[in-house]
This record gives sequence, C-alpha cells and structure tokens, in this order.
Amino acid sequence: MPGKQPSEQHAARNLQKRFYPHFNREKIMNTELHARLMAGLRDGSLVPYLGPGVLADVKNIATGERIPADSNSLILAMNSGRPMSPKLMYEFPRAAMNVELKRGRSAVEKFLTKTYGDTRWSWSRAHHWLKSIRPNYVIDINRDTQLQDAYADIPHTLIVGVARIGGTQFRYKLFHWDGQQYSPVEAVDTQHPVLFKPMGTPRPQPLYIASDADYVDYITELMGGFAIPPGIKEYRKNKQYLLLGLRLNRDTERMVLSDMIYSAHEQAGWALIPEPTDKEKRFCAKLGLEIIQADLNEFLDADTAVQGAALAEAAL
Repeated sequence: MPGKQPSEQHAARNLQKRFYPHFNREKIMNTELHARLMAGLRDGSLVPYLGPGVLADVKNIATGERIPADSNSLILAMNSGRPMSPKLMYEFPRAAMNVELKRGRSAVEKFLTKTYGDTRWSWSRAHHWLKSIRPNYVIDINRDTQLQDAYADIPHTLIVGVARIGGTQFRYKLFHWDGQQYSPVEAVDTQHPVLFKPMGTPRPQPLYIASDADYVDYITELMGGFAIPPGIKEYRKNKQYLLLGLRLNRDTERMVLSDMIYSAHEQAGWALIPEPTDKEKRFCAKLGLEIIQADLNEFLDADTAVQGAALAEAAL
C-alpha cells in the first residue's frame, strides 16, 4: 500500500492469510483490475451475468442436497435421479424436449416450479455479495429466485423471457416490484434496478425457456430484437459485462450470451473461467471478453480480502 510502513503492510498480509487462505492476488487479478471491476459494478457500467456456478454452494434446507443448476444436475433431477441416454445427457434443453414430447410441456414446467418455486434453498455466497453492492442491472440465466430475493426490499423491474406464446410478437414479460408484490408493466424503469431472467423464474408466474423448441423460438426472436425491451436496447449500449459462474462450452449458452450483450463496449468485459478450453478462449476473444483464470470463489475471496485489508488499514 503506498505510503504504508513495512509493519503495516505485514499486518494486512497476515490478516489476508489468516482469514482468506485461498486468496492469491497474482493468480486472479491485480489490485487495479479488481478496483476497476468493483467500481464498474457500483456505477452501472459493468453488468453481472450470472451462470449456474453462482448456485454451486446452495443446498436444500430440509435435506442438504445441492440445488440442481447446471445442465447435468438438472437432467438427473428431472429424471428422478436416473441418467438419460448419452444423447439426451448432452444438454438440458435436449432432455427437456424429450420429456415434453412424451409427457407434455406442463411436465417440464411443473418440475421447474417444484424445484425453484416450492423448495426452500439456502442462500448462495454470490447472492449475499450481490445484495451488498446492488448493481443496477443484472442478467441471470438461472431459473431460481435468489436474485429476486436479494432485491426484495427495494423496488425493481423484472424482465422474464418467454417462448412460443400467442397473441404477441415479443418474447418477454415485464413486472414492477413495489416492495410487496409484482405487477405487470409496459416499460422498463431504469431508475430502479433491472433484473433480467431470460430463462425464466417461477415468480410472479411460472415462465420458462427450457426445451429445444423453447430455445429455438427464443433465440430466433432474440436475434431479431423481439426478446429485448426497447428501454434495455438503449440502456445496454456500451456496457461491459462480468461473467460469473458460466462456462461457454455449449452453443445454447453462447448464442444467448452473444445476443444479450449485443451493442456492448468494444472491450465487452471479463469472464471468470478457470482452466478455459481453446473453444472458450476463441469465443471470448471473438466477443471481446477477457478471461480471468479463476473460479467464482477465488473472485469472492479476493473481494473479501481487499475489504478485510481495508478494514485492517483503517484500524492501524
């Protein structure tokens, strides 16, 4: 720390090692980048983009079982814990399409509502962190309600993706939360936080993008501009993004991401990906995303350590 005596620096390092033993600043990012990311999250220029990894530490309060969030765990949960054929195990939308064809669309919707709407889950570390900084715009491709819970005490706009619906050309529904309940609205109010759940949520009504047919319809309209509210099309211009808990090895997530961050800043942002594959490296380079080779917990450890060091410095 500039201007600090060696003993003070030593005290701060000891505090980091004692309370955050997994923190490695050199492995994750330098202090300047960390400060830049946190400043961007707070001023709204950097948008968190949440993938299944943000739910990795969430457990069923009654049973202790982990929440099914990634593709593989979702398929197993939907099929009563039994693996499906290798072709269907490749990706959740495929497996959901198979269930839909055999048992109807309602079977998939009921599974997702029971999983994310009717089951009590512990809070994730990532959502505790998000609640502490409250970014003004968050994109969450998970279907759980934790992000909504993190903003439940303040007004916000909720955007929910929908597919294969009649009577409208748009592939989203808008709701305003007034601190007590959600009400349908016609436009996005960016003066309040905006939570974008493109793959759906059970609240305030069960709406999901799940099967192959859903994704084909949704992505088609996303590419055509009919799945993004007009207010967000303008608001998102030149934004940067921070991808948290998201691997980019599947075409479905890649196509959704590409269109969700359309019109981003030339340097589109950063992706936390430990040990990225060549495919992920090429894709991120194409979109202008810089890869930070660290997982979510390392990033959160880094943030906690920086805050802890600041407290230690203030106490000296």
